[in-house]
Amino acid sequence: MSETRRLPWEVRGRAWLEGLQVWADRATWSRFAFAFLMFGIKQAYACLFGGAMLGLILVTFLFWPDGAPVSRYDFLVVGAVILQALMLGLKLETWAEARVILLFHIAGTIMELFKTAHGSWVYPEDSVLRIGAVPLFSGFMYAAVGSYIARVQRIFHIRVRGYPPIWTTWVLAAAIYVNFFSHHWLPDIRLALFVATALLFGRGWFWFTANRTRLKMPLLLGYFLVALFIWFAENLGTLGRAWAYPGQEHGWEMVSLAKLGSWFLLMIISVVMVALVHRPEEEPR
Repeated sequence: MSETRRLPWEVRGRAWLEGLQVWADRATWSRFAFAFLMFGIKQAYACLFGGAMLGLILVTFLFWPDGAPVSRYDFLVVGAVILQALMLGLKLETWAEARVILLFHIAGTIMELFKTAHGSWVYPEDSVLRIGAVPLFSGFMYAAVGSYIARVQRIFHIRVRGYPPIWTTWVLAAAIYVNFFSHHWLPDIRLALFVATALLFGRGWFWFTANRTRLKMPLLLGYFLVALFIWFAENLGTLGRAWAYPGQEHGWEMVSLAKLGSWFLLMIISVVMVALVHRPEEEPR
């Protein structure tokens, strides 16, 4: 976006950061601290949709009035739609990224319908805007993951080396998605899927820019760290009673660490889906 088209808050924020950069360049420790600050700011910017949704869940959990004419879950649906519209209207998100988010919404809702029918988790509150036992806001939680992955690639200028052939990632993602359903009747092949993921992505690295220096990280480590962050967010989501796992119906308890493995595999599906719009680009040598 050109300087003339930037929103006022963007212009002020950029000017403030440029001034801070001048100060940080005075010493090695301050340059490192500023780079770390920029990493955090960019991550928060990439998480904008997911962070806003999590904020809505927690605020409504704490302050939703008893006897309100609209259910809390229905309010979350409307709030998610408004957030999405604002992000597009303010050009915080591109239409290409919105198409990715729609794919996540559809795939996530299908999984929600199946998993709730099999008792994997429940939505304990009533609502009108729902399909069966699944309130419509749930699809936006998957969309938040897609939004983050699509946006983080653009914001950090992510490029890769050693990324596996695209067709192999499609096969792996399809196997992971099918296993989320089939393990209810057939043997769970999750361990084999972890091994296949390690074999495909184990040699890959991605490059990113937090401030001015290009940095690199193994693909698998990056995927794990994002999955860990989502697991923390899931704990906050269940604390806010957006949904509940078995054992949480009568009081909150931490989400099982086994779910971290599920989120890691979901990360692989997410990366492959985003690659349909943002093809992985090679880092120049």
